[in-house]
Amino acid sequence: MNRTEKIALGQSLKEKFQKSELVIFADYKGLGANQANILRAKVRGAKGEVIVLKNNIARFVTKDGALGEGPKQLLDSVVGPTVCAFSYGDHAALAKIMHEFAKENEAFQLKESLMSGKALKVTEVEQLATLPSREVLLARLLGQLNAPISNFVGVLAAVPRSLVTVLTAIGRKKSEGVSA
Repeated sequence: MNRTEKIALGQSLKEKFQKSELVIFADYKGLGANQANILRAKVRGAKGEVIVLKNNIARFVTKDGALGEGPKQLLDSVVGPTVCAFSYGDHAALAKIMHEFAKENEAFQLKESLMSGKALKVTEVEQLATLPSREVLLARLLGQLNAPISNFVGVLAAVPRSLVTVLTAIGRKKSEGVSA
């Protein structure tokens, strides 16, 4: 790979780091090509992208500190064959995919990752993977926002319902008194 190709690859990598808020790193040594293709397809389905990281180019990209101190320190410590998964959509979905894939494949090990320019430990990535999906969280939020209104409507409806119940009971009592 000549110098211009490395610069172009570095610029592309820098754009991906800037565009994505979550970047999950993993060691893929021993992972087969078929398994890698399955991972890529799953990540693509979650609006993400998987690339094999060139460590020296990644260090060169973060060397100037334009991406922040978190990426610089993390990429300085990255060694060995590393794969990067960039999230352009639901972060929890990408974390779930990567976590599940690591469980299914012994050759695939999660490493420290980045979220919004800050380093995440492997345990934090696993916690992110256990979060409910975005849709579930939004549904829960809407339920919580809707609860006070529903309760208020229930209280307002109770007054006429109680009046109808009392009037029905009075009418029943009068009709029993007349027929007796």
